[in-house]
Amino acid sequence: MYVCICNAIRESDLRAAARCSRGNAEAVYARMGRAPQCRQCLDDAQDIIDQETMALEMAVS
Repeated sequence: MYVCICNAIRESDLRAAARCSRGNAEAVYARMGRAPQCRQCLDDAQDIIDQETMALEMAVS
């Protein structure tokens, strides 16, 4: 499923990037070499990033 249509970012790609980097959606997009365009995806992207961050924290503890 695409999270960001403007940048053709798939959920699986966003999850992988979130596991390798920290920060908000805009920071993760930047690390992927992209920038938010219309910004409609940022809330959903942030939710996915938060899920991955929580999963990593749970795995470490």
